[in-house]
Amino acid sequence: MSKPKTKRALSDTEAKAITRSIRISPRKLNEVATEIRGLTVNKALAHLTFSRRRIAKDVKKTLESAIANAENNHSLDINDLVVAEAWVGKNLVMKRWMPDARGRVGHIKKYFSELTIVVRQTTKEAA
Repeated sequence: MSKPKTKRALSDTEAKAITRSIRISPRKLNEVATEIRGLTVNKALAHLTFSRRRIAKDVKKTLESAIANAENNHSLDINDLVVAEAWVGKNLVMKRWMPDARGRVGHIKKYFSELTIVVRQTTKEAA
């Protein structure tokens, strides 16, 4: 008496990976995500490897997870993969404070974000 199997949200030529609670603001993470969007997987990995941004290491781990999902779970050829979508979402905000002059309080917000990467297999003719 199990519930019926839900239909797959992605097509058969796509795989995705999600990373949640990344300790960086969504605005900064989105800059790195836009740099790899639309690139082939090999170019995107090379770009993230040599990027000077701190968050590029976490984005690379998410991309490698999406590649592994495509290869192991969906039997896709990793040489034909392209970063189809890479989007950033907001997550929780830690609210902190620091004492200010004359008994006041300076508010500090520490933003978290989440990253979703979708890789898609392309055909040789389309590339």
